[in-house]
Amino acid sequence: MTGVTPKPPRSPSPSRVSVPPPAAGLRRDFRNLPMKQRLRCSRPHSPAGTRRRGRPVSELVAAEDVLLFVNAAVTATGQREFRSSAGEQRLSLAFLHEYVRVNYRPVYAAALALDINDHNAALVVEHLLRTPAEAGPGEGRLIAARLAVLPPQRVYRLFGALRAAKVNNRRTRAIVREWLAARPDPALDAVKYRAGLKTALRHVHGRTADPETGDFLFAPRRRVRYGSPLLDAHRRAHYEQGALYELPFTVAEGFAAKHGVPRALFLERIAPRMTRLERLRTERAAGAARDLSVMPLTRLAVYVLSLPFGERVARRAELTGALRAAARRVAGPYAGSWGRVAAVLDDSFSSSGSAVKRRRPLAVALGCHFLLEALAAPGAYRPLWTSGGDDPLLVRPYGPTPLGLRVLDALETGPERLVIVSDGWDNAPPGLAGEVLRVWRTRLDPERRTSVVHLNPVYDAGGFDVRGLAPGVPVAGIRDAEDLAALVEIAQFAEGRTGFAELRAYLDRRVEAFLKGAGG
Repeated sequence: MTGVTPKPPRSPSPSRVSVPPPAAGLRRDFRNLPMKQRLRCSRPHSPAGTRRRGRPVSELVAAEDVLLFVNAAVTATGQREFRSSAGEQRLSLAFLHEYVRVNYRPVYAAALALDINDHNAALVVEHLLRTPAEAGPGEGRLIAARLAVLPPQRVYRLFGALRAAKVNNRRTRAIVREWLAARPDPALDAVKYRAGLKTALRHVHGRTADPETGDFLFAPRRRVRYGSPLLDAHRRAHYEQGALYELPFTVAEGFAAKHGVPRALFLERIAPRMTRLERLRTERAAGAARDLSVMPLTRLAVYVLSLPFGERVARRAELTGALRAAARRVAGPYAGSWGRVAAVLDDSFSSSGSAVKRRRPLAVALGCHFLLEALAAPGAYRPLWTSGGDDPLLVRPYGPTPLGLRVLDALETGPERLVIVSDGWDNAPPGLAGEVLRVWRTRLDPERRTSVVHLNPVYDAGGFDVRGLAPGVPVAGIRDAEDLAALVEIAQFAEGRTGFAELRAYLDRRVEAFLKGAGG
């Protein structure tokens, strides 16, 4: 791809995931060019020997490039956003993945140990496996560890993409075989992910450990019955209604429709076979949801925002208690340790998201609200919604985005931490938030008594990054409120006060912890 600088020779230590000094960088002026001109540009670079804040510009530009990719990999999913189409998102992501893989491949692989979303984790694995000649030490372990925590359906989709691209090198075959061999229940995979499993086995010329599973996949008429209860239930479900209740929910749904089973009766009888998330997805239509206290924070916020206002009011105690319980679980030992905290939370119209990501930005802001409440010292948290509302349970996406006014209100309280959760489109009046933060940082608080960080849940495809508010305010992409604390930590590198060496050391620590947790 044009616009990508060839990677310099490297000699990393096999015991660490580190990167060589960068030869080039994706400069800020480069990102401001029109899309077609960006793709035609070649060898963007920084002047050699120039220094900024006591550090070589090339190091700071490299750190900016890496953080830019991390922000994209955390927030972007290739789906339509409020201000950009799915095609623009995919084009922007494709360029970023190619650019960072070529220029900073060890860091690109190390991103698998960070809290990037599953969509981008699968893309990273695919790009690494497509280019085995450029592989560095430790990549295989990182790929295997990340595949082990990805949802099975996404992994099977990845294997299908590799087959379609005719990627079948020895490393790819070994990784696919190891992942398949580690699956805890091959019969369940054969029933639930039948097409994906068949594609993966054919691609790597593999065999199932159990001959029954192999016959079920490739010669289903060979056996009259199966010894495996699950495989035999699938066989019987074609003509016996009772057998479908022995199958996984997603498979049983198809058989229920085939046999004309009423939906209510089917849901009642299949309930013991449903996973917790499947139960929560279906209970909304049937009535009040149960087990809210065990839901993840962001998913719970999405659920709350899907309820009508009347139901939110009627269930206020239940919903608020569940959100606070989820936030306390996320805060863990850090609950109450952040001191005085102020938050500017965006509930403007753009927080409605898109048809495929309905109210997602607002749900992230709602989840962050309850998490910051848990992290702040008791009674030392002040939330400020851009709408001016004071009831978090009744927020809705409406109106403009007066971030500047809310930032002024927040700074007047003298917080130790100011967290802004917004898509960054300050428009009432435009640019006021950036000017307020610039003056605050340069004139009123040069000693940085107040820590300011901007968390943005929306990827800006045109800018190859999440939209920031001011040059002196670090910005990080956020997809789930649960990642808030880790993103505030990594946002320090976005200020330009730390260089590429510090960022490499941080990534090395994250990779080591990730592999240790994965048993690698």
